[in-house]
Amino acid sequence: MAVKIRLRRLGAKKKPFYRIIVADSRSPRNGRFIEEIGYYDPNTEPSTIKIDADAAKKWLGNGAVPSATCVKLLKTAGITK
Repeated sequence: MAVKIRLRRLGAKKKPFYRIIVADSRSPRNGRFIEEIGYYDPNTEPSTIKIDADAAKKWLGNGAVPSATCVKLLKTAGITK
C-alpha cells in the first residue's frame, strides 16, 4: 500500500480550506484517509499552516510520500529541509 501525505479540500466555493492528511494513494481526493495531521488556510494573510510535527515525522519515517504542495508546506513549517 502506497501512502501519501496530501491535501483534502474543504470550504465554500472560492474560499478553499485544506486539511493535511495521510491517505492511501488510491483513495480519492476527499475520500477515505488514515490520519489528519494538520491544516492549511490560504485565505488569511499570511497563510495559516498548522502541522503536528511528531505525526508528520512518524509518517515520513514510515515511507509516506508527500505531494509537491505538501513538501512546500512541510518546509515552511520547519519539519523537513
